[in-house]
This record gives sequence, structure tokens and C-alpha cells, in this order.
Amino acid sequence: MLNKSVSFLLFATVALATLAACERTPDRAPEAKKAVVADRLGVLRLTPEELAWTVIEVAPVARGQLHVPREFPATVQSNENELAEVTTLIRGRVVKVHVDVGQDVKKDTLLALLHSTDLGVAEGAYLKAAARLHEAELAYERARDLHEHKAVSLAEVQRREAEMKTARAEARETRNRLELLGVPKQEIERLDHEHTIKADVPLRAPFDGRVIMRNITRGEVVETNQKFFTVADLSDVWVFGNVPEKDVQFIRKEQRVDVVVSAYPHAIFPGTITYISDVLDSATRTMRLRVTVANPDRLLKPEMFATVRVYAAPTPDALTVPLVAVQNGPAGKILFVRRSAHEFDVRTVTLGSEQGEVVTVLEGVREGEEVVTKGSFVLKSEMERHKTEPAL
Repeated sequence: MLNKSVSFLLFATVALATLAACERTPDRAPEAKKAVVADRLGVLRLTPEELAWTVIEVAPVARGQLHVPREFPATVQSNENELAEVTTLIRGRVVKVHVDVGQDVKKDTLLALLHSTDLGVAEGAYLKAAARLHEAELAYERARDLHEHKAVSLAEVQRREAEMKTARAEARETRNRLELLGVPKQEIERLDHEHTIKADVPLRAPFDGRVIMRNITRGEVVETNQKFFTVADLSDVWVFGNVPEKDVQFIRKEQRVDVVVSAYPHAIFPGTITYISDVLDSATRTMRLRVTVANPDRLLKPEMFATVRVYAAPTPDALTVPLVAVQNGPAGKILFVRRSAHEFDVRTVTLGSEQGEVVTVLEGVREGEEVVTKGSFVLKSEMERHKTEPAL
């Protein structure tokens, strides 16, 4: 009787344990299934006929160092160190304009010619002062010779000397006035030799460059506050960008960066950061930076929209796949991972940053797995046409 009681007790214990296990198993099963589905939407199987007209190319999931770029909006501007506004220091009338906008000029190229009555008056005053100085010098020399022969007194010599010094000061003053009016040294020397008034004001290019602005027409009377031409040397340009406060830590002076403009979206112009603002804009919370970019072919033009691309510290251990392999799925971005010649896993993935033609993958694939690149869009269409089978 005792043996029967022990047997019954053991049987009851095992039964209870089995029942408890059965009750716990359904609770864990959905969790495991949910974890699988989070990575895999299913398996796409193609028939031999479908594979025959579908071109499939794959690439392995790579692991390695990746430079993550940061991009900031910017605009192209002229290099202000190589920019000149051509003006005049004297009022006059435009006689002739020799250049137009877009024309390349050399240093001292004649841009326009003005005629100024004010300059004529100044040149006349210079010639008169020079004549008075010449007369005063001769009078002084005569007085000194006569004094040596006891013909005039010392006081007369001193008076003539004072007149000569006064005339010399007046001549120097009129010469300085011509120089302040922008009259070149060669024109003053011509006045000394020819003693004729021209009253012409030539406007010349200050250096080699291109005329990017013209605001002058023949016959108009111009004032000293007008800007007639802007000459710029566009062999290198400045690109001004705005960096958000959170990205200031990645910017440093003399850093090499890339510049991309809307006009040439597939071209990259290398440049160097030559200026970083010490103060942030209080309204936009951005920091201003300046990039100097070589522009030998004059492709970059002032006021173009641009993007400054700065490469931050590299990501040392990143998984990357070709960007063409990524497609839009029902719950986000998906990749097709090849299982066999005709079977493909449909994976939901979490992507990181892009760099060129590759993108980082944070979750969803492993290193070495082969993802479909060419033909991924076709597989997406097949996935939508045929219901995919659950992944095993």
C-alpha cells in the first residue's frame, strides 16, 4: 500500500511539472517569433523563369573605417583681398569707356577716360607755381651775385631767399594736390616738360583680373562718391558657410574641406578653412566660416549656392553596404540578403550616415553577408507581387 502511495505521488509531481512547462511555453513563443520577424520580413523565392530575366548582382557587407561627412550651407564670394572698386578722386565727365563687364584686363589697362575742369584748374595752379618758383630762384641767384660784388645789401639777398622758399613751398603744395587727386608721376613729369594742360583722368585696372561690375556710361558727369568698375581676380574665391552650434567642435582653422556647388553637383572643389568666427549668430545659433578655394578655370562664380563638406573623426568599425542595395519596405528600409541562387532574405535594417555611394548599417545584417545591389528594385517588385514566405 505504501509503494502505491509513493508511485502516485511521483506521478502527480511529474504531471504538475509538465503542466507548468506547457503553460509557460506559449508565453515565450511569441517573443521568440517577434524577435525573428523584427530582422526578417520573410524569404523571397524566385522561379527559374523569373531568375532568367532578372539580372542579379550582389556585394558583401563590409566592415572598416568610415569618414563621416558633415555638410553646411554656403555661398561663393569674391576674394576680397583680390577685389578692387575703381573710383575717381575728382569730378569729371566721361569721354570714353574702353571695357565692359566680363572682360579680362591686365594691370594698368585703361578702363575709361574722364575730362575734368577741376583737374585742369589744379594743373594750371601747378604750372603757375612752378613758374613763380623758377622766377624766385633766378632772382635769388642774381641778388647773391650782386651782393658778392657789393652791389646790393645782405638784407636784399635774404628777402629774395625768403621769396624763393615761399615759392618752393607753393610749388610743393600744388604738386601734392595733384598727387592727392590721383595724377600719376608720369603726368606730372609731362607737365614739367610740356607745360600744357590736358585735364584727362584715366581710370586704370589696379591688377590683373576680370571686370565683374560696370556703372559708367559715355557723356555722364560723375562724382567722387561713385563706383565705376569692380575688378576681381577670380583665380581663387571665398566660400562662406554657417555651422550649427552642435558641429562647432568639428571645425578648425587650416582644415581641408570639400566644396560642392549646385551648378556642378558631381564636381568637388577642395579648399582650406582660412577664417572661423569667434562669435555665434545670436538669431541662427550658427558660426560663420570662410573657405579659400582655388578657381583656375573660373567655374566658381560669386553668389553661387554651395555646400561645405567637412569630414569629422572616422568611424573605426562600421558596417557598410552600397547605397543602391537599399529599398523602401513596409516598415522602413530593407535589404535583400542572398541565401541561395534563388532565395533571398528580406531584412529590415537601421541605417546610419551616407558617404558617397555607401551607407552605414547599424542593425539588420552581419559582416560578409551578400546583399543584392543591381536588381534590388526588381526583387522589391517581386516581393510586392508575391507574398514572401516566413523566414526559417
